Amino acid sequence: MADSSKDDFLQLLKRIGAFLTLKISNLSQTLDSRSAGAIAGLAFAIVFIWRILRSPSGPQRRHPKQQAVTPGSSGVRSHFSENIPTSEVSPPSEDSNAQNVIDEFFQPVKPTLGQIVRQRLGEGRKVTCRLLGVILEETSPEELQKQATVRSSALEVLLEITKFCDLYLMERVLDDESEKKVLLALEDAGVFTSGGILKDKVLFCSIENGRTSFVRQLEPDWHIDTNPEIIFQLARFIKYELHITPIKSERTAMNVFSSMSLEQFFGTA
Repeated sequence: MADSSKDDFLQLLKRIGAFLTLKISNLSQTLDSRSAGAIAGLAFAIVFIWRILRSPSGPQRRHPKQQAVTPGSSGVRSHFSENIPTSEVSPPSEDSNAQNVIDEFFQPVKPTLGQIVRQRLGEGRKVTCRLLGVILEETSPEELQKQATVRSSALEVLLEITKFCDLYLMERVLDDESEKKVLLALEDAGVFTSGGILKDKVLFCSIENGRTSFVRQLEPDWHIDTNPEIIFQLARFIKYELHITPIKSERTAMNVFSSMSLEQFFGTA
């Protein structure tokens, strides 16, 4: 095959690889097994066709052996060397370029945070989440009487969850001032603007078990909490739970997952 034809095919291969890579990235969450198989089959077909096209079209030429020359016949040796035909070996760059295209095509596409969130939450479309120790830096209601600080590392995940799920935030507070501090901190972080959460979906209670009542009434697909007692109580009623704990604990039920932080569970820590 002529060099120009090979170059044209290489360019076509690159375009197809780029197109398929883009499609896989965009449709990674919606592809079923048939669609994924079809794309994989097309990729292998491209590789197979390329290997056929890059093979020599005709029988290889046999190059004559260079005869041994005695040291005293330097003139004959020089004349003989000049008349030996140069070896017709194809440059390695062609094979290298083709392999690079193939490697680039099969290189795994890094999923976006949105794709990871949807994958981890599965079919879950309603989520309830405690604030202390998960979204906020503070870990006790007493600390909220002084201040409330949104964890920047958890904020990105929180905002991504709001794009796909109906999210409710909840916490136990000791007074109305603590409630105001929490709402102000969430507002300053952009949760009510960028996240699109209504203030009505931030729920407060005066006792720890108040969250249990909230969750039972809302019937979410996922509940996120730091209190192991509440996690245990709700395990029978909630489809999935995420226990945020700094200490690695044993799995108490098949539907209960554990992680050191919200962002770690979604792979952003």
